[in-house]
Amino acid sequence: MNFNLAILPGDGIGPEVTDQALKVLRTVETTYGHSFDCHFADMGAIAIDKHGDPLPQATLDTCMAADAILFGAIGHPRFDNDPTAKVRPEQGLLRLRKSLGLFANIRPVTVYPNLLHLSPLREEKVRGVDFVIFRELTGGIYFGEKGKTEDSAFDNCVYTKIEVERIARLAFEYARLRRNKLTLVDKANVLETSRFWRKIVFDLGAAEYPDVQLDWMYVDNAAMQIIQFPTSFDVVLTENMFGDILSDEASVLAGSLGMLPSASVGSKVALFEPIHGSYPQAAGKDIANPLAAILSAAMLLDHLGLGEEANTVREAVKSVLEAGYGTSDLQAEKTVRCSEMGDLVAGKVGEMAAKAVEMV
Repeated sequence: MNFNLAILPGDGIGPEVTDQALKVLRTVETTYGHSFDCHFADMGAIAIDKHGDPLPQATLDTCMAADAILFGAIGHPRFDNDPTAKVRPEQGLLRLRKSLGLFANIRPVTVYPNLLHLSPLREEKVRGVDFVIFRELTGGIYFGEKGKTEDSAFDNCVYTKIEVERIARLAFEYARLRRNKLTLVDKANVLETSRFWRKIVFDLGAAEYPDVQLDWMYVDNAAMQIIQFPTSFDVVLTENMFGDILSDEASVLAGSLGMLPSASVGSKVALFEPIHGSYPQAAGKDIANPLAAILSAAMLLDHLGLGEEANTVREAVKSVLEAGYGTSDLQAEKTVRCSEMGDLVAGKVGEMAAKAVEMV
């Protein structure tokens, strides 16, 4: 099959980890007989430097014409250290989400057995952790009307029924593919928007997804439960700001930000990216962990309907880790560089794919 991919390497370690994900995709391409036509474009600080805009129109056009987008990272210290900067890398990402209608951010949280020792929690707490957070991405307080006077400021949080229903349906459908359990996280004892979410999600569940076990938690309790009983979660559904906070909290369970992929999906083109930032201190040193980018590429393959290929990539990552390999952040028995990890996973994908063909 033939696919057009938009590749946005971005800033910092973004280009390095994206290169490793592309190595793996090229192996999938050759071993499974697909064709990935990759179109590279600038976004973030590099786009500001080259074009004066964190999301040039040419980049947006490239994304709109693609079947999927593979994104590295954005951000640079000179913008982080200058709160007065009028043009910032993050503005490009927010505009891209809005332009593409990326209303759902999906973050799997998986703790690998041989990386249990890296988690800040005791091994018995995180053994078997495997859940997914669905965060609404284009509504709520981040995008509501804002204002300030000399003596006050406000940020409005507004949601429509359509915004809640469309991400709820995605979460319900995903729960059906897993353990048939969905947890809605809100603050319905205080917020009108949360009560609005609660009614819509529970009405939808009763009408269309009676087979999915649906419960709810207040966000403060959910924050505690993710630490105390992380294995109790399957699919978590929540609004924008709560999802932003909880997904970052959950990310530490795996022991390294370099292990966690994500997807942003919506009405047009889906985007796939590692959750880590640009990590400029490591840029150009070939020490970054590319596994989150590689696992994001696996999610991209799922989105394109290439489930077997996606599972092969995930199994290859697991196999390489079980063999004792890892970048420096993983404190592995056999420490390898970023590019070497890409080679190892790509090689394992090729090996697994060849065996599958032989069995057929």
